[in-house]
Amino acid sequence: MGTALQERIKQTTFTSVYQEAFLNLIVVADHLRRNLTRSCEAHGITAAQYNVLRILRGVYPNGHPRCEIIERMIEEAPDVTRLIDRLVRSGHARRAKSKDDGRLSLTFITKKGLDLLDSMQKDVDRADAEFRARLKESEAKTLSALCERIYAP
Repeated sequence: MGTALQERIKQTTFTSVYQEAFLNLIVVADHLRRNLTRSCEAHGITAAQYNVLRILRGVYPNGHPRCEIIERMIEEAPDVTRLIDRLVRSGHARRAKSKDDGRLSLTFITKKGLDLLDSMQKDVDRADAEFRARLKESEAKTLSALCERIYAP
C-alpha cells in the first residue's frame, strides 16, 4: 500500500493488509473529525452540537423528541439531554411540549440556530471542496459502499 500511513505512525510493517486498512480508517476519521471540530469551535459550538442543529434544521419548522435526535446522530454522544440543554441556553434551540402528546418534549431549532448554521456554511463548503479535490466521484461512491459494508448490519 501507500507510505503515508507508515510515515504518519512511524511503522513500516503491519500484521496484515486488514490491519493497515483499519489503521488508515482510524487516521482519516481523526483527520476529518479534527477539521470539523476546528470549524465548530471557531463558531463557539462543539461538533456534537453542530450535528444536533443540522438534524433540527432538517425538520424545521418542526422539532424532534430527544430519542429521534439520538437515532439520527452521526456520532454517539454520552448525554444528549445536557447537549440540548446547552443549545437551549445559548438560544440556538428551544423546547416545547408536543401538541399531540403533552408528556413528550420536542426540541426545535431557533432563528439564532439557523443563522449560526448559515454562518458556518462557508467552512462546511471549504471542507467539502477539500474532500472533493482528493477523490473522483466514482471513488467517493466506492468509498461510501465500502464503509457501509464495514458498519452496516
